[in-house]
Amino acid sequence: MRKPKRLLPFILSLLLLSSCGTSGGSSEYKQITTSEAVKMMESEKNYIILDVRRADEFAEGHIPGAINVANEEIGTEEIPELPDKSQLILVYCRSGRRSKEASEKLVKLGYTNIVEFGGILDWTGEIEK
Repeated sequence: MRKPKRLLPFILSLLLLSSCGTSGGSSEYKQITTSEAVKMMESEKNYIILDVRRADEFAEGHIPGAINVANEEIGTEEIPELPDKSQLILVYCRSGRRSKEASEKLVKLGYTNIVEFGGILDWTGEIEK
């Protein structure tokens, strides 16, 4: 009778670990590295680079061609700057925390092609001011 008692905590642990294996539960965005994002920018067409930092941070320097919609401004309302919910949107912030949050919010708003690539701190390319 002792073996079933030992097995129960093991099974519960497996269930708990399997439920933590996704990036934020219901989120369905893709997470890539900065170098993978650069390759994607070179090979893809019709994409948006979305900087989700505050406007003052964006003004200090951003990836060329990026548009700015602060993470704090993304809620439950439609985003006029992002009208096509199936368009490829490459999301970044300063270090990667806000871009993950913003990506999750965008997925909840119905965006289907979100790719998060971390922060501008890892960006080695050109910066536009």
